[in-house]
Amino acid sequence: MRSLLQTLRSTRRQFPLSTPVPSIRALATASDSLPPADAASPTASSSTSSTSDASTSAAEVQMPRGKWTPYTQRTGVIARKRGMTALWDQEGRRWPVTVLQLDSCQVVRHTPPIPTSTSPLHSLQLGCTNRPERTTSRPLLGHFRKAGVPPKRKLQEFRVTSDAVLPVGTELGAGHFVPGQYVDVTATSIGKGFQGVMKRHGFRGLKATHGVSLTHRSGGSTGQHQDPGRVLPGKKMAGHMGVVTRTVQNLLIHRIDSSLNCLFVRGSVPGSDDAFVSVKDSKKLVGYRAQSSFRKGVPEGEWLSRGVRELPTPAGTRDRADKEGWPQVVEWSGKQ
Repeated sequence: MRSLLQTLRSTRRQFPLSTPVPSIRALATASDSLPPADAASPTASSSTSSTSDASTSAAEVQMPRGKWTPYTQRTGVIARKRGMTALWDQEGRRWPVTVLQLDSCQVVRHTPPIPTSTSPLHSLQLGCTNRPERTTSRPLLGHFRKAGVPPKRKLQEFRVTSDAVLPVGTELGAGHFVPGQYVDVTATSIGKGFQGVMKRHGFRGLKATHGVSLTHRSGGSTGQHQDPGRVLPGKKMAGHMGVVTRTVQNLLIHRIDSSLNCLFVRGSVPGSDDAFVSVKDSKKLVGYRAQSSFRKGVPEGEWLSRGVRELPTPAGTRDRADKEGWPQVVEWSGKQ
């Protein structure tokens, strides 16, 4: 963790405030200069249709680059929380950010929708952080060998539309997200142990005056008289706090660093350092907002807020970023 923050400080010195920050539009519109999906070769289309074949590696498949639409549901990513730091914009304002690093995030399995199902969504299983084979169970070793990827410590599935399906073995990078867009982050909160009602539920407590004997932080009465004669379920009382799944919505991507594969997200994220967190496009400020703007007849470049024209589709992979020459460090410098 300390070495990562030292590397971030050295990267910050390479991009001072006086240096013009690379434009976000170069990254957001990287797919504009690419041929449409219909112009892809037959070999590429046939390779993409057989994404469930585990013997096909990501390097052998030439994915057709699609066009992002308000109804495109892209995959999320699994990242590691590396701690918090602060960034300053060009106007000198300080923004606290959380550093999330994508550690070998790869597609492990693709499950197409069941023909009898009413949902047209596909399922992509992603894995994060390589682990040694000696600490992996044999059933999981067979699962990873079939996919042709090294064993992973964390697995999670994401639902995607047909235009966002990725081949097995594809490695996602920080360029999957665009600075200026909003994301939803889900993780397991830090455990606090057994806590009272004031810390756990925010109770005010009793008065600390005469007549109150050693009950200043107590919860008070918890039930009624003989009827009903019990404590009703859901009563806020003292108990174990933390270690629950929490989702923080509508966090802004402030900066991406493709060289370190890091995301700089404004605000706090649940979980302790080195915890696994899932990052997805914001359901409200990306999906719902774009769909609402589309139905109202808003021009295409204004579907998303803060000047972001579109998102990398089907995904922002590391191979694609290297091949198309995306900038390594991109920071959001628009209006706050």
